[in-house]
Amino acid sequence: MLALEDLADKVDSAAHNAFAIPQLSSVTDLSLDQAYAIQKESVQRRINRGEKLLGIKMGFTSRAKAIQMGVDDLIFGKLTSSMLVEDGGSISLKDFVHPRVEPELAFLLNKPLDGKSGMLEAYNAVEAVAPAIEIIDSRYQDFKFSLVDVVADNSSSSSFVLGPWQPKPKDPSNLGMILSFDGTPVEVGSTAAVMGNPIRSLVTAARMLSEIGERLEAGQVILTGGATAAVALTEGISVSAELESLGRVNFSVNA
Repeated sequence: MLALEDLADKVDSAAHNAFAIPQLSSVTDLSLDQAYAIQKESVQRRINRGEKLLGIKMGFTSRAKAIQMGVDDLIFGKLTSSMLVEDGGSISLKDFVHPRVEPELAFLLNKPLDGKSGMLEAYNAVEAVAPAIEIIDSRYQDFKFSLVDVVADNSSSSSFVLGPWQPKPKDPSNLGMILSFDGTPVEVGSTAAVMGNPIRSLVTAARMLSEIGERLEAGQVILTGGATAAVALTEGISVSAELESLGRVNFSVNA
């Protein structure tokens, strides 16, 4: 089997330089633990280039998606400073391979969380919330991948846009979301699609990090998971997400 460091170089280079690569699972057998080890090594290369760790994103928070991928747990990826797109800013499709967007609810933590946190304790650690758009981007050819492929590829983390931070609602479990292109809705959903309540995603994030000897830290951002299907981006459009009672976030794609 190829060395994990070599595979980390491969996925990091694909993400950094925006080109597609063959699925890792097509050339070598990987366990889920090895896939996370590749993810960790590839993220470390970002840190070595001067990026800062800002938080994590959670994936497979939709039960239907988890069943489709044959897993019974969530996955996570790391968010770094180069991934953050300014609210109202713009991106170029040249920096991506297969970019798609989905609206999410983001949490900002004001205290650390460990793996023993329950829902009440976890939500008490949330300082503020914000509407967010995650730009996911698999670096694999033809947008095809297995579970270990996607985890190794930092769980398709690519970029994210945060709206203004707002006081957290008493109950974030069923907030309506609208994803729009050029002002026209393309997806409508609810935070209920995120494990029935996005707080559960936060609890799971704390548990999964504790299992690898890490923890969520104060000041980190948690993208709790997509509330709708992901929609492919095209050139020259304006993208916005509106979150019930919490405002909106937007960016544009260069022509």
